[in-house]
Amino acid sequence: MPETLTSPLIKSGSAEEMRSLEAGLDSLQSEAVERRGLDWSRVLLPLAAFTVLLLAWQFYVSLGLRRRDLVPGPLDVLGSLGALWAAGTAQEGVWTSLQRGLVGFAISIVVATPIGLLLSQVRLLRRAFGPLISGLQVLPSVAWVPAAIIWFGLTDATVYFVMFMGAIPSIINGLIAGVDQIPPQYRRVGHVLGASRWEMAVHVVLPAALPGYVGGLKQGWAFSWRSLMAAEIIAMGGSLGFGLGSLLEQGRQLADMGIVISAILIILFVGILVELAVFAPVEKRLLRGRGLLAGSTR
Repeated sequence: MPETLTSPLIKSGSAEEMRSLEAGLDSLQSEAVERRGLDWSRVLLPLAAFTVLLLAWQFYVSLGLRRRDLVPGPLDVLGSLGALWAAGTAQEGVWTSLQRGLVGFAISIVVATPIGLLLSQVRLLRRAFGPLISGLQVLPSVAWVPAAIIWFGLTDATVYFVMFMGAIPSIINGLIAGVDQIPPQYRRVGHVLGASRWEMAVHVVLPAALPGYVGGLKQGWAFSWRSLMAAEIIAMGGSLGFGLGSLLEQGRQLADMGIVISAILIILFVGILVELAVFAPVEKRLLRGRGLLAGSTR
């Protein structure tokens, strides 16, 4: 029955008609992708959740269970944030911390990537240093702040060192996890084509391990940003500039909860902004290129 139905179509269909049919199907698929791209729920749902939290916050403050100087309301925090912005303090803190964060994270990538490739390729080194790398990832990076102050003093080197110890282990472990998920056929093809160990690592292993590597970078940035805030809170003075962590500590010293919550919100906003502007597009492009994203076309 299927042969009798399809064979006349195959015989009568010219090459031009087949190409026209294929173009029509591609057009329908692209239109479906565009319709899926206009998913306002991705914007409206977070806004709705934020609005609910804001109303719950205001409702709790209106109950008067705690003093307003201890638990300020949203409008109080907005006033403090406006004052910090008018004085230029907020901009200075954002610029200092963001600059440190990006530079420190970039250096962490440069250091961690070759180490991760080396450990993933040499089994003996991985068995020797793998547990140490995992232990460093679990160790809170704030524990390095006292040692860094003793070694480097109140300088930017202290902040960067704490960031490195927070970001590098996560990036290494993410790259190793990505390498472990590579199908063995990829390596066999590389060996058949005569790839050297370096060519295998750069042209086969690293591209195939990109999903895990990007996940490690994302986690490494989170650890790096947290480490930066911890270092700026503890290490103040000297040649250190005024970052968001310093703003947070200043609010604590002044017992001004408006400044404290304003600093927390700015730190949160910067973290979300980097996630949406950098890592989300990279992950989306990577998944789409591999055909792993819903509605993607190859």
